[in-house]
Amino acid sequence: MMHPAFIPGAVAVVTGGAAGIGLAAAKKLASLGLRVCIADLGADRLARARESVAAVATGGDADVMTSETDVSRAEALVALEAAVTARFGGTNILLNNAGIGPRSTVLGPAESWARTIDVNLWGVLHGTQVFVPRMIEQGRPGLVINTGSKQGITTPPGNPAYNVSKAGVKAFTEALQHELRNTPGCQISAHLLIPGFVFTELTGSGRTDKPAGAWTPEQTIDFMMERLAANDFYILCPDNEVPRSLDERRILWAAGDIVENRPPLSRWHPDYAEAFKAFASQRK
Repeated sequence: MMHPAFIPGAVAVVTGGAAGIGLAAAKKLASLGLRVCIADLGADRLARARESVAAVATGGDADVMTSETDVSRAEALVALEAAVTARFGGTNILLNNAGIGPRSTVLGPAESWARTIDVNLWGVLHGTQVFVPRMIEQGRPGLVINTGSKQGITTPPGNPAYNVSKAGVKAFTEALQHELRNTPGCQISAHLLIPGFVFTELTGSGRTDKPAGAWTPEQTIDFMMERLAANDFYILCPDNEVPRSLDERRILWAAGDIVENRPPLSRWHPDYAEAFKAFASQRK
């Protein structure tokens, strides 16, 4: 069984849809008979994405539209929602997936921090606030799927701006689902997609061959569809290196830093290396 929102003729909007996880989602939904809007930056990238999605869409090119959209700008999302409504009559599934991951340091340039947070976090807020009111008013089953990250939960060292942005997405999506489930008559639910190691242009760093430990975007979307059917909120994806059991231990250890009053990021602190190793080995 699939989630009831995934019916032929329903409309899905995918930000960051020209490549990676977003493109895999657009192709999957189009193949199920949904009408799809791919929102991203770059006319050439969008044209290639449209061609590949239309090739698998049950309605062909007529069921696919594209929009060059900078999700960091609220007015761009307003224009996108209006264009989708004019073309397809409304939206049933919103996948706030657009994201960037330039390297950062805590004391790095404010401009770099601002761009990462504007795209990764404000893009999700803008998309939700613009699209969801009309989605609720339609009175039909629908979904808001926000792409988070394990880095927004365990916050490993190396890219704090990205971690902060994705931690914000997690907190926002939790609050969104709480509000949706307490809205009378609302048939929209929110879900947090938490990919594992996925080989995309964001993570590939220029390489063309998929690392053995990585999942493909298609595997990630197949897993997402399976867990949406089970009505999971936290869609915690494994990969070929990290099973769910290890993710669970990492997440519990991160939360334990507060409860046990350990130093922050103690998983990477030399004084706790052996303790974490022992804890991680206690898998279910």
